[in-house]
Amino acid sequence: MKNKLKALWAEGKPALNGWCSIGNPFTAEIMAAQGYDSVTVDWQHGAIGYADMQAMLQSMRASGVTLMARVPWLDPAAVMKALDAGAMGIVCPMINSRAEAERFVSYMRYPPHGQRSFGPTRAGFAMPGYGPQMNDEVLALAMIETQGGVDNLEDIASTPGLDGIYVGPADLTLGTQGGRLPPGFDRQEPEMIDLIKRIAQVCKANGIKACLHCGTPDYAAQAVGWGYDLTTVGGDSRLLAAAASASVKRFRDLTGAGADGNEGAY
Repeated sequence: MKNKLKALWAEGKPALNGWCSIGNPFTAEIMAAQGYDSVTVDWQHGAIGYADMQAMLQSMRASGVTLMARVPWLDPAAVMKALDAGAMGIVCPMINSRAEAERFVSYMRYPPHGQRSFGPTRAGFAMPGYGPQMNDEVLALAMIETQGGVDNLEDIASTPGLDGIYVGPADLTLGTQGGRLPPGFDRQEPEMIDLIKRIAQVCKANGIKACLHCGTPDYAAQAVGWGYDLTTVGGDSRLLAAAASASVKRFRDLTGAGADGNEGAY
């Protein structure tokens, strides 16, 4: 099975990634049907366990989008089980050194290019013939989120077998600014914009992909202009909250009814 993200990038096009934090196959199926190029299941911070993640990957299979997972940590068991469940890409948090990036890459691929154990329980059914040829299709995306990661950025980006760097702006801000700035997406501070741009430049210099988690389509489009190859915009929980909030606000504005429902004309 070919990784459609790689084909998209080969055409020089940026990718739009969806994000699932709600542990529910139906929610995931809805997200995957909206036209994203890829969808990532957040096993790290999402309200999601392994069984939830596998069911979500199953529910999204028919959409044809590239399915990925963010694992909880740099743990070989988590990385390999997510791949065995059918993820075509892994986002791994808190990669702070070249040695950690090398370990991550080794967990992603079968020998002789890594130490991944063979046993694609679900992937083997979803992708008949699944085996070592998938070494060239799965994507290893390392998250840079700390000052240590920034200090070792060039070494990390030059790790053989690493496909890209995924920037989490909230932790990157917390990790590099000494707590003086609040966490959040779509950074506007000049120092953070410079850092986000620098990461993209280092990725380009090393022939790997730059990925950024964003809060709005406008910021994501701006990031593409900075050289980012994949942007995530919001996610299921935030999109649900935003749509519900907008709907409630519109109703209140039109009717004059307050939150307790006792205001306005009858």
